[in-house]
Amino acid sequence: MTNSHAPEPTIQELFDLTGKTALVTGGAGWLGSSFARGLAEAGATVVVSSRDTARSQLTAMQLPSPGGARHYGIQLDHMDPTALTKGFESAIETAGKLDILINNGLEAIPKGIDDVTFDEFARHQSNNAGYFALARLLHNHLVERGAPGNIVMIGSMYGVVGSYPDAYEGLDFRSPVAYHTLKGGTIQLTKHLAVYWAQDNVRVNCLSPGPFPKDTVEDEIITRLSTKNPMKRMGRPYELKGALLPLTSDAGSYITGENILVEGGWTA
Repeated sequence: MTNSHAPEPTIQELFDLTGKTALVTGGAGWLGSSFARGLAEAGATVVVSSRDTARSQLTAMQLPSPGGARHYGIQLDHMDPTALTKGFESAIETAGKLDILINNGLEAIPKGIDDVTFDEFARHQSNNAGYFALARLLHNHLVERGAPGNIVMIGSMYGVVGSYPDAYEGLDFRSPVAYHTLKGGTIQLTKHLAVYWAQDNVRVNCLSPGPFPKDTVEDEIITRLSTKNPMKRMGRPYELKGALLPLTSDAGSYITGENILVEGGWTA
């Protein structure tokens, strides 16, 4: 039952992250830095993690702070269970608490369907083990505090659809089978955790970008991918911020277990 007499929050209040603390793994990277900026712009304290402490600290220093929130950079390797736990504990020790987790870090295996080895393929799937371990650590931390929280897994449109072989034919740039497999698992992991943790007021969702290539990607692959996309262009990292905010704020308080695709209509 809902309380019809409860005051309705304004849109500004729903999106406001003031007083919340977010951990963004891989937060110094191409997309991770946009995630970190978006959360900071909404008022959150942001903990940026990277395997490179200096890089994470530099990124944190450059984040905006409209309400005076402090930001931090820490070292965290989500592919190493010991380093993962140590990094998570460091984040809490540094920032005091965590309310939001963005599972964005990725150890990539840039090999195609013909040359990836068994061990490389298996290693790539360990990214999901790291996502799960971090999510469980945050869940337990929130339950201990009796606080609500949000977990966002970063998936991919390639966890939903296969790639066009002709888009990559003859190029060094690959669409790795291990990556497709990983991201499909990330989406399913999201759904499973969301169902089990909803009773604890912990929402779990997945944000799946489409083509958001780095500036260093060769022009030919940009052209080929653009022809496959209904919008005929690549995504810009800041275009993910608007989709991220409802998954981390009260604006999406009734959204859990979802996979939000931001891909210019690719999967349509």
